[in-house]
Formats: sequence, C-alpha cells, structure tokens
Amino acid sequence: MIPKDLKYAKSHEWAKIEGDSATIGITHFAQDQLGDLTYVDLPKVGQTLAAGAEMGSVESVKAASELYSPVSGIVTEVNAALESAPEMINQDPYVAGWMIKVQLTGGAEGLLDASAYEQVCAEEAH
Repeated sequence: MIPKDLKYAKSHEWAKIEGDSATIGITHFAQDQLGDLTYVDLPKVGQTLAAGAEMGSVESVKAASELYSPVSGIVTEVNAALESAPEMINQDPYVAGWMIKVQLTGGAEGLLDASAYEQVCAEEAH
C-alpha cells in the first residue's frame, strides 16, 4: 500500500523526486484518516515553499487539515482537476490525486523511506 519509490514526511505528505523536481500529494493513510475530501486549497504556481512549512489545506466530511510541504521549492504546476473533484485524492492518492509539482531548491533531507513511514503509520493507528 505504501509505494517504495516515494519519500514521505511524518505529516503524511509524499514526494516523488525526479531530478530537480518533485510531485507532491498526501498519502493513502492521510486520506483514509480524513475521510471523503470535499475541498482542497493548494498553493499557486510561482509560490515558494519551505520544507515543513504550511502549503495549503484539505477539508473532509470529518475534519480540516493543514498540508505541509515535504521539500523546499517553487510551485511549477497545480493539479487543477482537484478543485472540482477533490475525491480523486481518496480514490488514487499517488497518481491521479497528486497535488502540486515543484522545482526543488533544496534536497529531501529528513524525509522517510517507505518502511520508516510504514512504522509512523503503525504507531499512529494504535
């Protein structure tokens, strides 16, 4: 359930790092905890993000939750389809439900691999 080719933040965001860019979204665990998503607020193209800093929010039938950038960079693309169909994050958080793409200005320090992230989820599930 946790893709091995991604890096993870303890705050349940994932980053697919390819060269000097990254695609970012929230994990299956996060969307599962939130329930059916009803609204997504994402940063704008051109916005500068700092690793660990707030980058937006999601709202569901159960709760609202901040989103935190797992990497530092400049937003190059936003998944506009999520505005009208935030449920794509629930259905396919790692592919169709990606949120933003960024041009990296820093590395992926402090991010977890799949097995370390799996442990974080296991601890939170109890």
